[in-house]
Amino acid sequence: MSESFSKKVARGGMWLFALRIISRGLGFIRTIVIARLLAPKDFGLFGIALLSISAVEIFSRTGFQTALIQKKENTEYYLNTAWTVSALRAIILFFLMYISAPLIAALFNSPQANSVIKVIAISTLLSGFSNIAIVFFQKELEFHKQFIYDISGSLIELAVAITLAFILQNVWALVWGLLSSSFIRFVLSYALHPYRPHFELDKEKFRDLFTFGKWILGSGILAFLVTQGDDIFAGKMLGVTALGLYQMAFTLSNLPTTEITHVISQVTFPTYSKLQDDIPRLRKAYLKVLQLTAFLSFPLAGGIFLFAPDFVKIFMGDKWIPMVPALRVLVFAGLFRSLLATTGPILHAIGKPKVDTTWQMIRLFILSLSIYPLTLRWGISGTSTAVLLSISVATLGFIVKTISLIEIDIIRLSKILYLPFANTIIISLIILFYLKTNSIANWSHFLFTSSASLCLYLVLTFVSDYSFKYGMRNLIKEIIT
Repeated sequence: MSESFSKKVARGGMWLFALRIISRGLGFIRTIVIARLLAPKDFGLFGIALLSISAVEIFSRTGFQTALIQKKENTEYYLNTAWTVSALRAIILFFLMYISAPLIAALFNSPQANSVIKVIAISTLLSGFSNIAIVFFQKELEFHKQFIYDISGSLIELAVAITLAFILQNVWALVWGLLSSSFIRFVLSYALHPYRPHFELDKEKFRDLFTFGKWILGSGILAFLVTQGDDIFAGKMLGVTALGLYQMAFTLSNLPTTEITHVISQVTFPTYSKLQDDIPRLRKAYLKVLQLTAFLSFPLAGGIFLFAPDFVKIFMGDKWIPMVPALRVLVFAGLFRSLLATTGPILHAIGKPKVDTTWQMIRLFILSLSIYPLTLRWGISGTSTAVLLSISVATLGFIVKTISLIEIDIIRLSKILYLPFANTIIISLIILFYLKTNSIANWSHFLFTSSASLCLYLVLTFVSDYSFKYGMRNLIKEIIT
């Protein structure tokens, strides 16, 4: 990897990391503030609308953007066809959502969801007609533009949603916040890139993109069923309020770990794509990504599990306490998801999206078998357990296949995961002992205790890193320099 490319990757990674930290920080603030003002039922209504939009989008997903990033050359040749398909798809989806809104509302026995779905469907039009050339932000590692594009939408959504939550105190605060975000991103897609797409539907170009994209479509459909099927099931079986509690638990439990890997994946996919023919360097890059992911994800998952009851009570209020057991189960699902997310960019970069589709099918099969009896017995905690069971098996399968494709030594892989796991267990036992003898009374006490726990983890990590030559310090120095 040339020095200039290495610097470009590192710079892009820093922009993405800053983007996710700021964006999710703003999202976290929005969630906590609005959770104080709105009821779980409002979040459930909003969740039904988002599920509906996600369903029709996923089942018509082309995978063209991923295909454009994966292609080594002549990307511009395909842009107009890709944009035309995106625009036509958006029009169809909008009318489909508008027509089916009453049926979806009836399915969840929630008449209010009808109007919410119809309004949110506008976001599909804005997304579909956005400038397709923003794909170059990722392909060419120009993440400073991606930063502006995404962070502007997050800021607008935060301002609009919180302001309207104080005024309206109902689900429409969330709806108008989302639409304002979609609109500003639509405008910025044309402001930040000079390319101007126009209607063109070339059969040969379409066929070429779809050859790769069909596997993205397949894995996307399966991913939707395994990641959103639990929401649909909980909402239908347990009601709108339970759906709101479950979705909030899922969001909080997965936020730190999955957002970390989302940042890493956005950088690594275009990077891996450029290294796809050099297996030794690809393997080396992947192991560094896995090491960094484990270093960050293990302690965050442990911290959420231990501090969940105190956090919910202090920052969100007693009305959200029923979600704590589900949140604790989903923390482990989030941890597995963070490890699983490191494999996807590798599989797509080397042209093996079929592997992704296969294991998503296995994951869906396990979820389908377990979700009904477990939900029937334990409510949203049972739904969470079914999700954990399915994703743990899938994660193992994805990692085993990745090991085979890029020829990783299993002992080396185990060493990468062992140290952060052991350090997290040690710190968790210390925290558990402290919490048994001390109750966290307010937000300042919570922040002090959680910050002290993080500092202990860092100290223990670098002590053990020196003792066992784990290489974490060298990796961090490499990232910084």
